Order: sequence, then C-alpha cells, then structure tokens
Amino acid sequence: MAGFLETPYGTRDFLPKEAAAKREIENRLAKLFASYGYEEVVTPTMEFLETLKMSGGTVEQNLFKMFDQKNRTLALHHEMTTPIARLFVSRFKDLELPLKLSYNTSVFRFRQNQPQRQCEFYQAGVELLGVSNAFADAEIISLAAQSLKISGLKEFKICLGQVEFANGLMEEFKLPLDVQNKIKNALECHDVVELEKIVDGIDNEKAKVLKEIPKLHGGAEVLKRAGRIIDNKKSFTALNNLVDIYNLADMYGDSDKIIFDLGIIRDFEYYTGMVFEVYAPNVGYSLAGGGRYDHMLKDFGIACPATGFAVGIERILQARELQGITENFSARDVYIGYHEAQVEDAIKKAAELRAAGKIVELALMPQTFEDATKSGMAKNFDEMIYFGQ
Repeated sequence: MAGFLETPYGTRDFLPKEAAAKREIENRLAKLFASYGYEEVVTPTMEFLETLKMSGGTVEQNLFKMFDQKNRTLALHHEMTTPIARLFVSRFKDLELPLKLSYNTSVFRFRQNQPQRQCEFYQAGVELLGVSNAFADAEIISLAAQSLKISGLKEFKICLGQVEFANGLMEEFKLPLDVQNKIKNALECHDVVELEKIVDGIDNEKAKVLKEIPKLHGGAEVLKRAGRIIDNKKSFTALNNLVDIYNLADMYGDSDKIIFDLGIIRDFEYYTGMVFEVYAPNVGYSLAGGGRYDHMLKDFGIACPATGFAVGIERILQARELQGITENFSARDVYIGYHEAQVEDAIKKAAELRAAGKIVELALMPQTFEDATKSGMAKNFDEMIYFGQ
C-alpha cells in the first residue's frame, strides 16, 4: 500500500513554496524571452517515436514510450528542439524568416543514478530559425546570460566552444571515421583518460595535439594557443567565429561571463557550430546549454540554419539556494477573520484587496479575534484584518 504514496522513479512533488518559486522563475523567463521578440509555442507532450529519433544519437534508449490505439509507437518528448523543428516544417515553413520561438515545458528522459537529474524535469528556452551568422549566436548567448541574471543568479560562467574546431583537426590528420567517432565520444563525455588512450594509439605524431583540446580552457589567450596547434581552414574558421561571437557579446555587456572552452562539445551529431554550457560555483552540473544546429531541419525536409538554448528550471532553483538567495516567492499578504454578523463586510474587503493585487485568504467560517489572529500567524500572513462586533 505504501507504494501508492510514492512518486514514480525520477519524479517529484513541488510543495507550495517550491511551486511558487518555480512559477516565478518561469514567468520571469517568459517575459524576458518576449522582450527579445520570441513568441511562445506549446507542442504536445508526446510525439511519434520516429519524429523524436530525427535528432540522431542514441536517444531511443532514454525515451518513455507507449502505444496509441492504432499500435503506433509514441514517446514523451526528451527535449524541445526536435518538436519545434517538426512544428516549423509542418506549420511555419512559409513564414518570413528569421523565426523566433520560445517554450516552457516539462521534458522526460530516463536517467539512472545521476545526482540532481530527474526523469521528469522542467525547461524554458528559445530557438532562432533562419539565420546563420554570429549575430544570431551572440543574441542567444546574451539571452542565456540574461536568463540567469533575471533568475537572481550573479555568479556564473558561460563556457563557449565550437565543434568545428575538433572536426577540423581530425580531418587535418585524415583519421578514419571510426577513430573520429571514438574521439568525439570521449570529448563529449569529458573522458580525458579515454581520449589520451585513443590518441596514443594513432600512428600519427602530429595527431598527439588532439590531447590538448580539453586543456584549451580560459580567456582570450586560449584562442591564441589553439591557433598555434592547427593548420586547417575549418578549425581557423571556428576560432574566428568564436572571436566574432565574443566581440558581439561584449557589445551586449555579457563578455565578462564568457570563458572559452574548446573541450565543450555536447552532441557532435546534433550541433554544427558554437556550443555553450553555463556553470555556477559549487554546482556540479550545467544550468543551461545550447548551440548551433544547422543540419537538423534538413532532416525534416527543409534546409534552414538554427541556434538556441535551454535552461533548467529546477537547476536554477538549486543554484539559488546554494548562492544564498532567499526571495520569498510565496508571500501572503492579508488574512481576514470575522464575526458571523460581519461576513458581508469581510467578503467585500477581501474583494477590494484582491482587486488591488493583494493575496488574501478569507476565513471559511466565523472566528473570534483570538482564533483569527492564531490562524493568520500559523499561515504566515503579513497582516490580519478582523471584522467583529
């Protein structure tokens, strides 16, 4: 019987104060996204399995799947870029570009034994479709920075990388495709030991510089160091792209939050250009992440450049706690108690205060002044009003 009182693995309840904080952050982000010209869309919680598999990789093993009445396989969406790509191709393809879309939703991904990672979690984010330049990427970086700031976080860093830097190096050394895939996987998993093992097994002394990629982390000097170990156009273009994005981010006033990290790869099959992750002190996981993905929409039938990012709502709330941010999102303004002869006055006063924007709880039965005072204090109201004889 106890099992009926538990939530399923990887899910959780939000109690009133937690729910109020979650809603406040979501509302702030929605307002911020709208201020940049992004329009909110809502897609179904479930999609056809084949749609979600369009994002590539090994996503199927992490999906929650089910069957409809026609025996077609459905799955709960595990991220929002793929559903928005499907939405764009099916509903928006004839609209003038660029197209700016935002979302705020729960996503579902099976994860086992990973701290602070739920199977159901909440994301807000944006997708910018139809522009391939550094200006679009810089806007996404700025919006990510503002998302953290508007959520109350002051201490965080945006780790900015470019997947084409590593791709260019591997092509420069003419590595076999299977070796490239192993290196990409090691980089994506931040497995330095495995990376060194793979590179040491390559019969090409020049390729040893691949072991330097995870070390290319820091300020502008990182790009200079990176430039000294490459001799191919693709990698140079990637570095120049990062310079352009950084200079534009500086105009936005967000360059102080950026550090370069050419070891950040994310998903090679998914991303095609700049990628980034946002980290805060004492938080062992990213708060937000995103990048450029110019090939996905082509898989849906329409070639269109795109860039975007998502921020984890629960992760922001956890980071706020770790940074000692103690805003009270569940403020309760006025408790109203009344003698039975004054119920009409109490109802009118409650309506008046609510119309003025106050949070008001009206007692559901007559009370003495003493009982009303106790109720207001127990429920943490800032003020108690009593109508009595």
